[in-house]
Amino acid sequence: MEASESSYRKGGASASINGESISKEAVMNKLHRLEFPALKTVEKKELRTLYIDADEDHVALQYLEKKGDIRNPRINTVMPWIIYVYEGVEGDEEGRPHLINPKYFGGVYDGQEAGGRLWTEVLEYLDEAYDLDAVERIYINGDGAAWIRTGEKIIPKSKYALDKYHMHKYIIAATSHLEDSAEDARGEIYRAIHRKKKWMAEGAFDRIIGITDKETKRKAVEQAKAYILGNWSGIMIAMKSGDSNVRCSAEGHVSHVYADRMSSRPLGWCRTGADKMSRLRIYRQNQGNMLGTGKISEKRNETGIGCRGDHLFRHRNDKNGKKPTNENWEYWQICQCMTFPIRRSKR
Repeated sequence: MEASESSYRKGGASASINGESISKEAVMNKLHRLEFPALKTVEKKELRTLYIDADEDHVALQYLEKKGDIRNPRINTVMPWIIYVYEGVEGDEEGRPHLINPKYFGGVYDGQEAGGRLWTEVLEYLDEAYDLDAVERIYINGDGAAWIRTGEKIIPKSKYALDKYHMHKYIIAATSHLEDSAEDARGEIYRAIHRKKKWMAEGAFDRIIGITDKETKRKAVEQAKAYILGNWSGIMIAMKSGDSNVRCSAEGHVSHVYADRMSSRPLGWCRTGADKMSRLRIYRQNQGNMLGTGKISEKRNETGIGCRGDHLFRHRNDKNGKKPTNENWEYWQICQCMTFPIRRSKR
């Protein structure tokens, strides 16, 4: 589906026939009407351990409710969430790690119970795909955001583990200004972590704060201290697990699944568009059928006209009095990035 990879304009161009391009507005309207099916599995598996990674992207909005209503640029973002479940990590022939049987969930979720709704979707899949009575532990890897830690309350037998990327990030931020003493300060914090002594880590941060004169740097150290101590239990879960699969690749997945289309370039979205595009990217990542739109349902428009490709050709038959050639039909099936509603001509 071209529109999931590039602009609406290119998506419309790839779905054109006989040089007649579909407008980018039609592509956008089509996207806004898409509804995606829940993941289905063939049989339940029995595994002792499962892994879940979670993170979010930051996508720029053009407006909140209507165009021109954004006055503060700091509130013009929406965060599509991503969660993926997998059975472990294996290396390919070149030694690069690959997730085993990953399944993805996500979209834009609003409201007080937003996190609970997404995690409930994940739980429903887990219950269908795995024998949860046989599962002994489910690790939830993430950066400690509140919506991620909500997963512990919903997913049975789960434990939250702080991903090492964010742990290292905050430790480096707290020590980078110490110049020659930076390595010694980091080593003191890491020793406290490996010895599983929270009070030692707290003391190390306090000593760094004591020798930091610049106010902005002091605030950065205090923020790092609050983050590390606030996620101490997640750090200890990762340390004690002894499982090499307890690691997090969420940053890379956010970049590949979301940011590559939605935020790595200067783009602006409406809330509905950001939600539908993120779900479309998730659907693609789950290897959903992108050519056969029978797998993706669509809300019908007010005229009651559906959006299957054969409507387009019936329309052309009525207008031109000819049936489409096999070549044109094959071209439509292969190149169609989306199917679009075509209003029937009045008789």
